[in-house]
Amino acid sequence: MKKKHLLKYCTNCLMPNTRPRVTFNEQGVCNACEWAEEKQTKINWDERKKELHHYCEKYRSKSGNFDCIVPVSGGKDSSYVAYIMKHEMGMHPLCVNVTPLLEFEVGKQNLSNFIHSGYDCIQITPDPIITRKISRKCLIEYGQPLMSWIINVQVAIFKTAINFKVPFVMFGEDGEVEYGGTSKLKNSAVYGIEDSIKLYLSGVNPDKFRGEFSDKELYWWLYPTEDQFRSAGLAIAHWSYFENWDPYHHYLVAKEKAGMKEKPAASGSTYNNFAQTDTSLYDLHVYLMYLKFGFGRCTQDVGIDIRRGAMTRKQGLQLVRMFDGAYPEPFIDEYLEYFNITMDEFEGVLDRHANKELFEKINGKWTPKFEVY
Repeated sequence: MKKKHLLKYCTNCLMPNTRPRVTFNEQGVCNACEWAEEKQTKINWDERKKELHHYCEKYRSKSGNFDCIVPVSGGKDSSYVAYIMKHEMGMHPLCVNVTPLLEFEVGKQNLSNFIHSGYDCIQITPDPIITRKISRKCLIEYGQPLMSWIINVQVAIFKTAINFKVPFVMFGEDGEVEYGGTSKLKNSAVYGIEDSIKLYLSGVNPDKFRGEFSDKELYWWLYPTEDQFRSAGLAIAHWSYFENWDPYHHYLVAKEKAGMKEKPAASGSTYNNFAQTDTSLYDLHVYLMYLKFGFGRCTQDVGIDIRRGAMTRKQGLQLVRMFDGAYPEPFIDEYLEYFNITMDEFEGVLDRHANKELFEKINGKWTPKFEVY
């Protein structure tokens, strides 16, 4: 059966109109590609760099205390941000790592290499029993196997900033602006709790877990109150607001300055081996994304490379047709053990969240009805 053009694709990259919060202009170009063009032609990066200097001067410690917090994984982007904040901006960063689930060995080594290249770092490991229960709940109910950890990364950073009295936080990129979500914050240097939940947690408010767990158990999942946030004077920023975001440049700097290593081979769902090196759950995350929205990890990577001028749309199309939507076969046993589910239950989760308008199940495998074009 001939596959149909069920999706509308960006005429510049290959982002489909099913991506949450994406928009297209009259020429059929997605807002991520519009933003890539705007960054080259309209954004005054010198002015934004002055803003960064203003924030650094405002929060720079005079007593030897930490004066900014940088969330880190040991990967290319966070290593780059930490390096620039320390060595070019002259800040004294406290790096914070939230332990990933189902870690890759290369991810552990990269974090160690980063720390030993000269950084103060604390690692937060939320209660593994609670983590596992919430992760299972998020997988089954939302089709979001990484959501528990994603929540931790936001909440733990907010709370650590308050606890250590370091009000300036520098995350990496604003994925919504850079990759085709809402453009709401493209001209905003900082954000707050409401945007954190709506945009970066896909609207999954951690308060929903209160009926099943106590507030003590949920310490690393429950945001500070708005009063606590305002009283602490938190400025939560993204580096991508202050500098034209370039993941490949970050990769080169992280290799040179922080000893970052690549995975032994590329993931089965894309063509590079230097991004998302920390957890095998990312492979399940992007597979479920594919089943829900009809695009996967390769589409994301191709979009980044097209926008930075390293790839043509035609080349990207070939790669997407080759790699997108790969089933994470090497890690299935790991997933079943971690989530404490049977293979039938796991398949049931996939069945529940697969978009039936875009996919049909043939010989036990979810197969696209659509053609990428």
